[in-house]
Amino acid sequence: MPPRLNLLGFTRAIPIQPKPQTQWLRPVVRMSSPQIRAYSDSKEPPAADRSKRPDSKPLPHVSQEAATMAKITGTEGPDLSQGTPVEEIVKGDKSAQDKLPKVMKDAIKTQPNTAPKGSRAYSTTTASIAGDGGLDMGLVDFKPPTTAPQIPGLRFALPVLPIPKDAHVKHRYDPVVDQVTNLLMRHGKKAAAQRDMALILQHLRTSGIPTINPTRPLIAGAPPPSHLPLNPILYLTLAIDSVAPLLRIRLQKGAAGGGAALQLPLPLGQRQRRRTAVQWILSAASRRRNTGSGKGSFAQRVAQEIVAVVEGKSSLWERRNAIHKQGVAARANIILPRKR
Repeated sequence: MPPRLNLLGFTRAIPIQPKPQTQWLRPVVRMSSPQIRAYSDSKEPPAADRSKRPDSKPLPHVSQEAATMAKITGTEGPDLSQGTPVEEIVKGDKSAQDKLPKVMKDAIKTQPNTAPKGSRAYSTTTASIAGDGGLDMGLVDFKPPTTAPQIPGLRFALPVLPIPKDAHVKHRYDPVVDQVTNLLMRHGKKAAAQRDMALILQHLRTSGIPTINPTRPLIAGAPPPSHLPLNPILYLTLAIDSVAPLLRIRLQKGAAGGGAALQLPLPLGQRQRRRTAVQWILSAASRRRNTGSGKGSFAQRVAQEIVAVVEGKSSLWERRNAIHKQGVAARANIILPRKR
């Protein structure tokens, strides 16, 4: 008996080749960019632009509108060159008349029903530029001041002689501020020292009123403590001059005999005294505890030390008194020249 045929297996053995697919190439059409821009080259603006419509224009002034109506009706209208007087605007408004100056109130009382004639002393028009370069402001017979140079041919007047010392660019700061800034400077960085000086003055200006210690008074002629924060430069100068020593001790080796140094007190000038005081303040500020961080931390400590000097809480007062006591004790070592 012949075997039975399996139709499913018979169809699997037949190789079936798929029908080749044809791909249609679509033609590439390049659209050229238009040579005319929609809004800039068109003669008419787009529909959204309403700037040229009559209803979008600002309304005219009350005086201009009254002048236009008077021109149409053939009557006499207000003079636009002089503007609308204030008396006509506040006429009938009692609350507005109460806030007017006394001159206008008197004008309203003297002429309650008649408008001023001729030139008007007050106007509500905006400031107009006069022909000679000044502002008219609606005043009658206004003549702006003109300052011509004294010498013809010069655009500006000559400077007044003698020229003050602070007019020079190198001496434009206060001498105390300039000296402290130079002593604050490290490695030639003047800008950093000026920033620290500005922070010090800012701290002195915003600090509270100092409490003066009567046992450690400031120099004579000092202003009241309540005035010091108002002038930080005076605050700084007062602190430096108060704690500055008046002399220094110079050691002369071998002059006392037996190889001992002889102490000689020497007086100091004003700039030398201030330099010594600033160096003391900077050294004391460097030993203070740092309470903040950043570039302005040292300037903050210097300002706190200056406030402590003014209040008499700084240790620099003891250092100053020690040098003065040592100088008084060594005054016998000074050899004065003989009188002829």
